[in-house]
Amino acid sequence: MAKKKTSTKTSKKPRFQKLKSFFGNRQTQTILGLFVMVFSIFLFFSFISYFFNWQQDQSQLSNFADKQITVKNLLGKIGATLSHFFIYNGFGVAATYLPILLFLSGLHFFLKGTFKKIKNAWGWGILGILWFSISFGFLAHKNSLFPGVIGYELNIYLQQFLGKTGLILVLLFLLISYLVIRFKLTPEKVKSSFPSKKEIKNFDAENFEIKEETTLNSIDKNDVTSSLELSLDKPEIRLTKNNNSLKNELDIQQKNKTEETKEAIEIDVDTILEENHVTENLSDKLVKDYGEFDPTLELGNYKYPTLNLLRDYNESISVDQEELEANKNRIVETLNNYNIGIDRIKATVGPTVTLYEIVPEAGIRISKIKNLEDDIALSLSAMGIRIIAPIPGKGTIGIEVPNKKPTMVSMKSVISSTKFQNSEMELPIALGKTISNETFVIDLAKMPHLLMAGATGQGKSVGLNAVLTSLLYKKHPAEVKFVLVDPKKVELTLFNHIERHYLAKLPDTDEAIITDTTKVINTLNSLCIEMDARYDLLKSAMVRNIKEYNAKFKARKLNPENGHKFLPYIVLVIDEFADLIMTAGKEVETPIARLAQLARAIGIHLIVATQRPSVNVITGIIKANFPARAAFRVTSKIDSRTILDGPGADQLIGKGDMLFSAGNDLIRLQCAFVDTPEVEKITDFIGSQRAYPDAYMLPEYSGEEIGTSIDIDISERDALFRDAALVIVHAQQGSASLLQRKLKLGYNRAGRLIDQLEAAGIVGPFEGSKARQVLIPDEMALNQLLDNEPK
Repeated sequence: MAKKKTSTKTSKKPRFQKLKSFFGNRQTQTILGLFVMVFSIFLFFSFISYFFNWQQDQSQLSNFADKQITVKNLLGKIGATLSHFFIYNGFGVAATYLPILLFLSGLHFFLKGTFKKIKNAWGWGILGILWFSISFGFLAHKNSLFPGVIGYELNIYLQQFLGKTGLILVLLFLLISYLVIRFKLTPEKVKSSFPSKKEIKNFDAENFEIKEETTLNSIDKNDVTSSLELSLDKPEIRLTKNNNSLKNELDIQQKNKTEETKEAIEIDVDTILEENHVTENLSDKLVKDYGEFDPTLELGNYKYPTLNLLRDYNESISVDQEELEANKNRIVETLNNYNIGIDRIKATVGPTVTLYEIVPEAGIRISKIKNLEDDIALSLSAMGIRIIAPIPGKGTIGIEVPNKKPTMVSMKSVISSTKFQNSEMELPIALGKTISNETFVIDLAKMPHLLMAGATGQGKSVGLNAVLTSLLYKKHPAEVKFVLVDPKKVELTLFNHIERHYLAKLPDTDEAIITDTTKVINTLNSLCIEMDARYDLLKSAMVRNIKEYNAKFKARKLNPENGHKFLPYIVLVIDEFADLIMTAGKEVETPIARLAQLARAIGIHLIVATQRPSVNVITGIIKANFPARAAFRVTSKIDSRTILDGPGADQLIGKGDMLFSAGNDLIRLQCAFVDTPEVEKITDFIGSQRAYPDAYMLPEYSGEEIGTSIDIDISERDALFRDAALVIVHAQQGSASLLQRKLKLGYNRAGRLIDQLEAAGIVGPFEGSKARQVLIPDEMALNQLLDNEPK
């Protein structure tokens, strides 16, 4: 059942998606376009032939199956039948436009034209067919070929309501409306098509010249005479007056000519060109044609693990009424001994712990009850008593008491719950069940990192397996990748079977599960490079987080040619963090702190587990960037304060009993139990399916352990140089990690010793992931080499 739900959510295509992809195929469009064009030509010639032979063929249509009967239609009986249906029984002569519409539609399909143009052509075409059919029905008689049965009957029907005059007016109105809408015909455009009076007026050149002469000669003679008389005495006055008169006259004539020319010449205005606009952008068209990008398509037949791979346990919680009553009486009696009265008490039975909620009488101080924690535990004779005073969000005080007969919480019960199966979280994790027996599901993407701690044997490794199993049951291999670090080398080895499905590793490495400290450092620094590269992609895509980026990529709004790709979530799991801190120190802590601070937005999430939650392992920088904490039972209150910033983890009963904190509130859970055989079945089921060619490759990172063959002064050699040389010669393996383990050194000092050994000629140069070659065969040769060195 769970498998069906999961597959439906991740791999089921939307309704009609197959049909849509079939018609969106280019080959289908080509064949369909050719068929429609051929059919339209068939109809066209059958219609033309029908116009000449319809009276002869009409009587033969009733004997369609008779082989002795023939028709004169060029396209045979089928052509005659279709023509009779569309023309005589249909729209008459107007039906001839149907083959034209079909041909245009087929041509658009063949040439991959836009659907909008086809839709517009069909809309106007059908309206035109109806208009002509009704018009011919008004003009022709019933049995005429022009209107067809539909046109004639529509005409009769409309005349009953509108009359003949009303029908004529409606038809004229529709015709004019068509011309106005289709050809943008307006009264101004009709008026401008006729020549105006001013254009008809002819400006003859000779007449214009004569008129000009006449105008010039029409100067007043008195003005000229006056000018001549004055010229005898005052010649300068004569000239001025004469010139002014001529000038004024010419200005007036020129002004009149300009005005007439302005009126005669009309300006031609070019038609304003309107640019074509697309109705949808390219990305929307790609999504419409091909659908959204599916990252799971490469492993489209991948099957999620089934529920029958997990074991069934008897998980029915038996409520022992006698035990509840006895515990209630002891709690009430203990509190009464200290003069603390109780108004009421309520019990909530969980898988391993029962919560007793009490409401004290008015005036009782909560701190007084909190101080009686050890006294209540003594009276109940139970380990793991925890008092919550008060319970957040309730006006009660909680006392958690372990059950005498705890119930197993299986991984199958939490995985099969509807809360997990129907969750819409990005990285859902089913940790276990609460005291109220409710499945507890959290989203790793929102935590965004998880810090787990607990003493040996208290369920920490089982908790890690529960986290990984939850993600395997919910996420496709294309959506999440794991980087597994296992210094103990035995806890996470089963996940090697799913290397090419879910694991990520460095290039040129044999195994994806990292056990060597040097490779851990390189992997963490490689993840930092991956983080920076992803942030560059988010920046160019102008989004803020991986969820928005992947949604934009699926919608085909990001071009892969620009380096964009679908980004899977990366979950880094470190099983024993304390060992890494002991061997590498700051070289591990620094990249982990950087990832914890910055990697949330780009989908890299950390799960760090340790069995020693001391302050030198879980430093302030680590704690500040891991707001989500999961604490199993620890041995002291100091360790509890280190992991949870308060007591509580030291009061747990073990075997999966845990406290989870995602902020200020502490939630007590019983971690889901998943055994090693169950994990093996799951990984075998996944590993047996078709996988990617290789594991997910992280960016290459070159560490600092690169020999440079630099001469190092003998006086600057490390104090442990000879001891390191003996270790290397005895093991015949030249690596810094060997010196770290044997001499209990940090990574930097071990690297410097390797450089000094290379300079002394004891080991060979750096060879990538391989160990250095040891050039000295035994201890005797080593002593001889060191004794003969110049002092």
